[in-house]
Amino acid sequence: MSDLKNEFYLKIILIISFTALIFAYFVEHILGHQPCNLCVIERIPYWISIILIFTIFIVNKNQKFLTMLLILTFIFSFSISIYHYGIEQGFFEESTVCNARNFTENITKEDLLKELSKKTISCKDVTFRIFGFSLTSINVVLSLIFIITLIKILIKYEKNK
Repeated sequence: MSDLKNEFYLKIILIISFTALIFAYFVEHILGHQPCNLCVIERIPYWISIILIFTIFIVNKNQKFLTMLLILTFIFSFSISIYHYGIEQGFFEESTVCNARNFTENITKEDLLKELSKKTISCKDVTFRIFGFSLTSINVVLSLIFIITLIKILIKYEKNK
């Protein structure tokens, strides 16, 4: 990594991504708040960012390309979070993603009845808040900050070329 400031910002994004995932799993498994399907999808960009940032540090090549992938990852995160926030606020209707269940081809009648009896977590219901903010609204802000930071890092890579 050529620039210590870029390395510092990537480490901060890495730490925040890791912390966000740990916190999400803590809220789910320890505190007992079940996530909706969109909440689970919103975790994916954090996993991808951890992998990409580790790749940047370990391989120490293709930093510009990997940073562009990080930007795209957090644009996806921002988009999903905005959509989810819109559902929470009543701006959008819930989609089929919110009500989809994980059915396999080999499901038995008993399994189907068991799955149908389970309570589906609605994407519009916020079951956990921090200082009055839903985790989705926090994710909107974090994703936007990460996008801006990563664009600045990408610009620095261009200048150092």
